Amino acid sequence: MRSDIRPGGIFPDYALPDHTGTVCTLSELQGRDPLVLLLARGNYCPKEHQQHLELAANYPKIAVAYTQVVTIATDDHHTLQEFRASTGAQWTFLSDPGRIIQHELDIQEYTDPEHNPMIPHTLVLKPGLVIHSIYNGYWFWGRPSFYDLWRDLREVTAEIRPDWDLSTPGLRQAWDARDWSSFHGWDRHTPESMPSSYQ
Repeated sequence: MRSDIRPGGIFPDYALPDHTGTVCTLSELQGRDPLVLLLARGNYCPKEHQQHLELAANYPKIAVAYTQVVTIATDDHHTLQEFRASTGAQWTFLSDPGRIIQHELDIQEYTDPEHNPMIPHTLVLKPGLVIHSIYNGYWFWGRPSFYDLWRDLREVTAEIRPDWDLSTPGLRQAWDARDWSSFHGWDRHTPESMPSSYQ
């Protein structure tokens, strides 16, 4: 892995076609939320299926926690669609058959010349594509379990959400003063846009 891809660094904002053929950037997909990014071998790998099946089974928890997931694989468009469908994943899959990421991040899995995949990695990214943690999944036990991700995402969310603990001094006073800038979701509202019960 390239030396600057480490906790505290910024992951590159790659633009790639998704499973529908629409080109997306990672920053667009992330928005203001934490992001679990899977750099995957592809549809042929049973280890990828197991990791993706576990995430798909827990995706309702991920979704209610305002967290995004993106998978990037070297599969072509149709194989990428098969990969996504076969695991029941509801998140965005991006296709990199040109192996841009593999080359730029120096993660070629040279022990598999037949498929020439990326060495699989899972990253947890704070908003702004800031790297919180990296897991090397060449061996399956190197991949994070859902509960490893839960721990990481708890740490990230506590850091980035000012309203993580509603007993934090000043939060109640800000709410009562109709200053919702520290409250996730509420920070997009103005007092005028709120129902009268909040005014």
